Amino acid sequence: MKQLDPALQTHLDEGTTTLAWCWRIIRADGVAFGFTDHDRVLVFDGTEFEPESGFAASEIRAGSDLSVDAQDAEGVLSSDRITETDILDGRWDAAEVELWRVNWADTNQRVLMRRGAVGQIRRGRMAFVAEVRSLAHVLGQTVGRTFQAGCDARLGDARCGVDLENPAFKGAGTVVDPLRDRAFTASGLSGFASGWFAFGTVEWTSGDNAGRRAEVLTHDLVDGMAILTLLEAPVRPIAEGDNFTIRAGCDKRLETCSAKFANIANFRGFPHIPGQDTILRYVSRDGGHEGGVL
Repeated sequence: MKQLDPALQTHLDEGTTTLAWCWRIIRADGVAFGFTDHDRVLVFDGTEFEPESGFAASEIRAGSDLSVDAQDAEGVLSSDRITETDILDGRWDAAEVELWRVNWADTNQRVLMRRGAVGQIRRGRMAFVAEVRSLAHVLGQTVGRTFQAGCDARLGDARCGVDLENPAFKGAGTVVDPLRDRAFTASGLSGFASGWFAFGTVEWTSGDNAGRRAEVLTHDLVDGMAILTLLEAPVRPIAEGDNFTIRAGCDKRLETCSAKFANIANFRGFPHIPGQDTILRYVSRDGGHEGGVL
């Protein structure tokens, strides 16, 4: 049971109330936004809550078990701080959400109703609906090691140990010619072998995508010119002259860890674990499951 501030409880007991809903959304980049269904700006805890932003909340669904409770926040793109491009760019994904019930006549009288995170965002022609998941969704996340043939470390992290700032694994390039929405030719990378940056990352340092990262799908080298294809097309178009920093990638195989990074001592996979093909294979006379060592 929530403990209400005595002043708020007194206000509720009066029968006639001046209450409003307020949402504080903190994106993964640390930027905080405030929205309210009231008709004027409300301010508390250092956040301005923007009125008439188009936000409207559904009912709160809650259960007594450990299932993920949810609420929908529906609205039109009427706030200058919510842009369709940012939604497509993933800037609002997994943002932290606080839902407050506030006495708009005295914002010191308020109660935090729930915390959660932005889940699925569905878009229409003129509006969006953002799912607000309760903290129970964290219980559904994978925690700990993953036992698989490939390495489960992230290239360059503490468990991997590879220094991606090493010039052998890092380069700087400039877009020469955008080929498609996610492919382009680039200069400045002629010193790296074809495929060196496949599965790596591109970090844009100039242009409309500055500050954003993207995964590299393929890296080819033709007549000294690098041809890069990204896994996903950036929301903002790639333009000639855009600069970027690119880092080598890893396909998580034991052979790559040894030959490309000389880092076999830190390989975090289990390449000798039998796979599903071994488990499902039936007994045969030609050396299938005859009881011997795999």
